[in-house]
Amino acid sequence: MPQTLKRAARLCLSALRHPLALPLFYFGMLWAFEWTFRVWEVPDFYGPGLWLSLIFCVPAALLLWVLSTSLPRRLNRVIAWILVLGTALLFGSQMVYHRIFYTYYTVYSAANGGQVLEFINEILFTIRRNWVQLLTLLIPFFLWIPLQCVLCFERRRPARQGLTLVMAACLHVLCRLTLPLAGTQDFSPWDLYYRTVSIDYSMEQLGVVSTMRIDLWRLATGFEPEYEVEAPPPVPEALSPDEMPDEPAETGEDDGTDRETYGVNALDIDFEALAAAENDETIADMHRYFGSLEPSSKNEKTGMFAGCNLIWITAEGFSQYAIDKELTPTLYRLANEGFRFANWYTPLWGVSTSDGEYVALTGLYPKAGVWSLYQSAENALPFTAGNQLRALGYSCRAYHNHTYTYYGREKSHPNLGYDEYKGVGNGLEITDQWPESDLEMIDVTTDEYVRDEPFHTYYMTVSGHLLYDFLSNSIAGKNRSLVEDLPYSEGVKAYLACNIELDRALELLLERLEEAGVLENTVIVLSADHYPYGLSLEELSELAGHEIDSDFELYRNACIIYRHGMESETIDEPCSSIDLLPTVSNLMGWAFDSRLLMGRDVFSDAKPLVILSNRSYITGKARYNTRTGELEPTAGEPLPEGYQEYYSAVVSNKMAYSSLILDKDYYASLGLEP
Repeated sequence: MPQTLKRAARLCLSALRHPLALPLFYFGMLWAFEWTFRVWEVPDFYGPGLWLSLIFCVPAALLLWVLSTSLPRRLNRVIAWILVLGTALLFGSQMVYHRIFYTYYTVYSAANGGQVLEFINEILFTIRRNWVQLLTLLIPFFLWIPLQCVLCFERRRPARQGLTLVMAACLHVLCRLTLPLAGTQDFSPWDLYYRTVSIDYSMEQLGVVSTMRIDLWRLATGFEPEYEVEAPPPVPEALSPDEMPDEPAETGEDDGTDRETYGVNALDIDFEALAAAENDETIADMHRYFGSLEPSSKNEKTGMFAGCNLIWITAEGFSQYAIDKELTPTLYRLANEGFRFANWYTPLWGVSTSDGEYVALTGLYPKAGVWSLYQSAENALPFTAGNQLRALGYSCRAYHNHTYTYYGREKSHPNLGYDEYKGVGNGLEITDQWPESDLEMIDVTTDEYVRDEPFHTYYMTVSGHLLYDFLSNSIAGKNRSLVEDLPYSEGVKAYLACNIELDRALELLLERLEEAGVLENTVIVLSADHYPYGLSLEELSELAGHEIDSDFELYRNACIIYRHGMESETIDEPCSSIDLLPTVSNLMGWAFDSRLLMGRDVFSDAKPLVILSNRSYITGKARYNTRTGELEPTAGEPLPEGYQEYYSAVVSNKMAYSSLILDKDYYASLGLEP
């Protein structure tokens, strides 16, 4: 028996020393990484991405083989170590990032995301909490450590290397030819490979290696997705015109009441003449598209808050579940004494906080793969609150109680119309802790503007930031005694403790406004940047008191629009953060063009349409799930034929033209400089 074992060991050793053992190891390593990653991170394990990631591993393994056998043996071994370690770090870091932010990072974010190290405690905590998953994911790397001692790293002749590269290229082409087998519809593997940019779906449908390779190529070549911006199909005959959105002008006529009485929210823009004179065909097409839309009506709420001061707050990780009559009484008061949004959504976008700000402040959908707010820093943004009110003679200031340069806000926020922007590091003096205090930010800033009427102030808060525990989170620790006896797990208690800080900040804000005699003339707007993804789905369900649906309900949230003494009113229609700017614009009586914003004034005749980042959507009568392909009626009545096709085309157009507004600096081409 010992002789048999020795013979088997010699055979294994001999096999490992064979030159072909190295590419076979690379293939097995990549496939094991992909397979294990899918086990832990991808809901549909058996989807197309399972076999596509397998076949794309073949040319990738051949490429790694060439890279690690082109130089002298010692250097080849070093290169192989770098390749294997880098691959392990790629998969491990994507898992950790996804566990923290519920999305994946892009090459663009990685290249511009050095400040992520500020969240090293969150990273270390996530690693500790998920060490079993990470350990299983990294098994190929642990196997590499002993195997690299016997694998062959001898330098191969250039002719053989060239032949291997040709083989890898041919296999890669064959792999691409298999993509249509899974269909060519939106978010299919073929669509994600060639047209649509969606890091989350691409990870599921193509695998990690292919996704990151495609993303790197797109960043290096300046790739722009192919926008499908054709007109939607004809309106389904059985569908009432009242149910159609404000997409094409030919969707039908309303009863005319609001339009005849109040007019419409539109500027005097001759889109037809602009299109005829435009040399850039894309911009000409944009002129024709926006000219085809029907502007939404002004209404009885138009100018309701005209002349008022405006305080706009983007609340970090805020959720409707943080509103409690006893625990957060100021939030409860503002949410119930102002406009009550019973069906509000805050979708999660690729860059989380930054994209959440971009959507709410600009009324545009973010472009996938980049920091849209940062990218807009050189663009004309005439419809933002800061630029609108600065033109009206308001003093406009912005504050953020964390590093002032994070996500490039030192560039984006002045362009939003704020004459003065302060954060930690450029004038905002608050306690050095993590996260920083919203209460302190309000305390040290209100004197700068409450007696400088008319004023507009913007706050980006941070006290509600993850991690939600009582050791690393200073705000949770500060308010721990106030949540200690609540019947929740520690993470949920810590989250509520963080929002108590926001509540106290708002309480102080109201006091300062009242002391200055401007409370009744000040409007407060508050919305979240995203739902609290620092809580697991189980913890969110615990907080909600029932199991939360991860496709739609996960994004349900609250929005506050409040003025002291106003008559409260409930808005039942579906609406979302994209609707915030047009709604506030109408309430404030600003001159804006509703055709040029992607959202709608919720008080107008424009019909409800909530769009999530994966292009799932909710209308007044249905919701469509792109992940499952299911259209579900929500109004208790059957939907006409063509309903899904129509709305999917509308959604595609809105997302496409929103990205083009950013890419082409479209508002500037209209002469709408702030």
